[in-house]
Amino acid sequence: MGWLWAIIVGFVLGLIAKAILPGKQHSPLWLTTIFGMLGAIVGNAIARAAGVDETSGIDWSRHAFQLVAAIIIVGVGDMAYMATLGKRKQRI
Repeated sequence: MGWLWAIIVGFVLGLIAKAILPGKQHSPLWLTTIFGMLGAIVGNAIARAAGVDETSGIDWSRHAFQLVAAIIIVGVGDMAYMATLGKRKQRI
């Protein structure tokens, strides 16, 4: 059940990050989900390092770290996607 939850959270984080980033992102939905999952993992690590990984109630600060990490990873990942596979698909 943990993997299913990670996929759902990654999907939601990836979509929110895509919506926040300006312009059009060309990476496919499955790759956006993976970027969102990576953002959640990195955000959790940063929250743990900052000492706010577990608080009473909703962990808003941890979610903020996850979202910021997902935005950065989706932006960088989309640029890398366009630099490698995206240009090949545009020519076809």
